Amino acid sequence: MKQKLNFAYDLEGDILDISIGKPMKAISNEIADDFFVRVHPRTKRIVGFSVLNFKKRTAKQKGEITVPIHTEFSM
Repeated sequence: MKQKLNFAYDLEGDILDISIGKPMKAISNEIADDFFVRVHPRTKRIVGFSVLNFKKRTAKQKGEITVPIHTEFSM
């Protein structure tokens, strides 16, 4: 099933949320320092990701950030 990626940034909390499809309630599991994968509680399907301290991380890395996730995309 094709779904769009939705991005939301919380300036006050410095959190970048990436949702696969419509944002929904999920269980978050930390996969690396400040990187979380969000999983649907019933289906266990990945529904998104969160990056804490996003602005701080990009400032340290001169605007670039490496995410510990491997995926495939298509159009």
